[in-house]
Amino acid sequence: MNYPSGIKKQRKKQNITKYNNRGMGLEEEINSVNNFYIEKNIAIIYKKPTPIHIVKIDYKTKKNPIIREAFFEQPSTTDYNGIYKGFYLDFDVKETNNLSKFPLSNILKHQIDHLYKIWKNGGIAFMIIRFKVNFDTYMITIEQLLNYIKKSEVKYIPKTFFDNNCHKISYNYINKLDYIQIIDKFLEEKNEKKEH
Repeated sequence: MNYPSGIKKQRKKQNITKYNNRGMGLEEEINSVNNFYIEKNIAIIYKKPTPIHIVKIDYKTKKNPIIREAFFEQPSTTDYNGIYKGFYLDFDVKETNNLSKFPLSNILKHQIDHLYKIWKNGGIAFMIIRFKVNFDTYMITIEQLLNYIKKSEVKYIPKTFFDNNCHKISYNYINKLDYIQIIDKFLEEKNEKKEH
């Protein structure tokens, strides 16, 4: 609508939150470092495929069929699993654009339940969380996450909690995001607890 004085009404730009591919930058880094671990025989860790049921495929060419219709068979649990030094690992990766807190709504209940079961059965269950604004990346164990949720009334984890309680994953020249170093620290801490 044009106003009499020629002034055009300014439309407010709507912020639309996109939830798809929320962790793809971090996932690509994890995939790269996992390939390095496999090549160097350090650990065997793979990205889990999302379970889908294919309904319709277009076979225009035999070499490149295209999936035209599919649906998820069940909710995906976590992003990665594998083995390191005889220990089963299972973990998920998440990113946030928030500078000061990580929203718990980014973690689904069935993911927490799955990681809890892994931990209770002797596996190493954790999440890798990145604050995208400053690229600070942390490992939080499922035990730490559950303790925080139980004690806290807020629906987020402040960054200060990660700074004070979780292992920060540093970068190095060879394999960039070397989270296996943090697993080693976790295993050392676990052994120290057993000895006392």
